[in-house]
Amino acid sequence: MQATELQYVIDTFFLIFSAVLIIFMAPGFSMLEAGLVRTKNVTAVLTGNVLLYAVCSFVFLLWGYNLMFGGSGFFLNGVEVTGYSAYAFFFFQMAFVSKTVSIMSGGVSERIKIVPFMSFAILMSGFIYPLVGNWIWAGGFLSDVHDLAGSTVIHSVGGWALLAAILVLGARKGKYTKDGKIRPIPASNIPLVTLGGLLLWIGWFGFNGGSAFNISTKDAADLVGLIILNTNTAGLAGAIVATLIVYFQYKKLDITMILNGALGGLVAITAGADVVGLWEPIVIGAIGGALVVYAVPFFDKFKIDDPVGALSVHLVNGIWGTIAVALFADFSLLAQLKGIVVVGLFTFTISLIIFVVIKKAIGLRSDEEHEYEGLDLEECGVEAYPEFVKSKV
Repeated sequence: MQATELQYVIDTFFLIFSAVLIIFMAPGFSMLEAGLVRTKNVTAVLTGNVLLYAVCSFVFLLWGYNLMFGGSGFFLNGVEVTGYSAYAFFFFQMAFVSKTVSIMSGGVSERIKIVPFMSFAILMSGFIYPLVGNWIWAGGFLSDVHDLAGSTVIHSVGGWALLAAILVLGARKGKYTKDGKIRPIPASNIPLVTLGGLLLWIGWFGFNGGSAFNISTKDAADLVGLIILNTNTAGLAGAIVATLIVYFQYKKLDITMILNGALGGLVAITAGADVVGLWEPIVIGAIGGALVVYAVPFFDKFKIDDPVGALSVHLVNGIWGTIAVALFADFSLLAQLKGIVVVGLFTFTISLIIFVVIKKAIGLRSDEEHEYEGLDLEECGVEAYPEFVKSKV
């Protein structure tokens, strides 16, 4: 086997392996969200996550991938790939696409209908996400934005769309009292939350590491190693800082906030893990963890009901991570800010319009009675915990 063929094989395997790690984030999101919602809504959340992976991946196969990378027609027609298998490259990119909507799933949980949400998922994976990806990753007019694995392209896009969805949906019944107080709704299954958070953490190594695309030379292997190390470091820093803040504020160790702090650090380093040294991820991740802790009550203050803290983790830290590239590496702050603003305005505006249209056309939110009883029976006909006593809120 010639050296060039060996490199082709190694890099192709690297992409496939990285894609599998990213797909592990699907059960990660599923378990995290299933643990954070009430028991009466667990089946609906799990069903939504499974369908998101299927629907988004299928739409991306049909035309989303071609739209993103300048192909023509359907399937993989017209997209040129060199250095590794075109099929492996598609599989890697396909692993990404459902994550933009998975980010949203937990934030709209416990009151959104599954079928209307899938309607939005088709438009996200077929148009919104491919267009933004084309602008930044495929030589479009925002190609001067450095975003290694999607602090903006994936996390901010999902976050902006989620914000639009929450504004159209409104808060869960009982979350905010008439006198303006916030009613805490505790997680139903902490072991699932922990499992989901750690699965996401592991998946991030494929998410960021695989975005180097090559590992078959010494320099490429060193870069992949640096990216994965920096990714882990930012997650560690986010978890530790979130722990310190909640402990000094409340004298308690809140595992849900610790995990979200870690995820915030991971989101923050996603844009620049390839262009910083070993100490910068500590600062980037630490700020990411702190931002999560303070952003959660900030959104609650404005009655923006996000059951899993996805806005705080993905939107806030998607923005921070994109800015951090310019602060800690040699990239234009103006270019990074331009990317944030353009993507934010486009994604939020188009998502808001789509959700308003869906709401008026087929309905978006479950009715009050079904929300009270839980979405499991109404949406899926199966309860996750049929022997448990249901929450009466």
